[in-house]
Amino acid sequence: MAVGARSGRDEGEERPDDAEREAEDSGAEAKPHRSFWKELPLLIGIALLLALLIKTFLVQAFSIPSDSMQNTLQRGDRVLVDKLTPWFGSEPERGEVVVFHDPASWLAGEPTPEPNFAQQVLSKIGLMPSADEKDLIKRTIAIGGDTVECKKGGPVVVNGKELDEPYIYPGNTPCDDAPFGPITVPKGKIWVMGDHRQNSQDSRYHMQDSTQGFVPVDKVVGRAVVVAWPITRWATLPIPDTFDQPGIGNQAKATAMGLGAAGLAPVGLGPAALGLAGAVPVVLWRRRRLTSGTTGR
Repeated sequence: MAVGARSGRDEGEERPDDAEREAEDSGAEAKPHRSFWKELPLLIGIALLLALLIKTFLVQAFSIPSDSMQNTLQRGDRVLVDKLTPWFGSEPERGEVVVFHDPASWLAGEPTPEPNFAQQVLSKIGLMPSADEKDLIKRTIAIGGDTVECKKGGPVVVNGKELDEPYIYPGNTPCDDAPFGPITVPKGKIWVMGDHRQNSQDSRYHMQDSTQGFVPVDKVVGRAVVVAWPITRWATLPIPDTFDQPGIGNQAKATAMGLGAAGLAPVGLGPAALGLAGAVPVVLWRRRRLTSGTTGR
């Protein structure tokens, strides 16, 4: 007696679509994954691209080649410079340590090595110092609209306020080697000085140049914010309290990062390391997608 009719096939009978799916799955699972060595060129390419973008727009490492910013910065220190904030219209503020392009041949006469092709390529992506760019690092003392002066035997005075400068190199005077002022800083310019006052060819020594010793804001690369190397020298570079005293100026503090000092050599380790760090998760994500797409899991 028939109990009931079944619309499908018997349990033991294999359906054609099941067989095709199993065949596809077994074939897919048999396909080998791409090896790490095949992914390595992609990893390197992404890392270099990210390093270039980071170096251009975000942060760059610079090497300190002189003693003009002692004791804040020592020869051989590596500092990280914020290059992002100036893109949002912020300008250097008083007290910031800034890196800037040579405004008027301040580094004239300094030897410049002739890079080969490989060095030129690597410097463009931040993996080697650039031999073409001549940058300096100093401390911003006065900004556009400020009046600044320093008489022999006296302190630096900004807008009538005397600066207490504990960052000056021990044994140095604020400006006895080159007194100046009073000078009013034009809009869009800054007045810079090294912390090692008696060993710094800063704004005071370039008052006869085309820029009259001022550094155009558009020459500023960014603000040095951290001493990153050596590890034993790790430290932040905050604005000293003397620049916060009431009445020194009516302008709001800029969050922009400055640049400073003399004869600076860019170092690509920071962007390169960040680029590699950013490239690894991208490649791993891509491998995961390829794997899941191949096995159907």
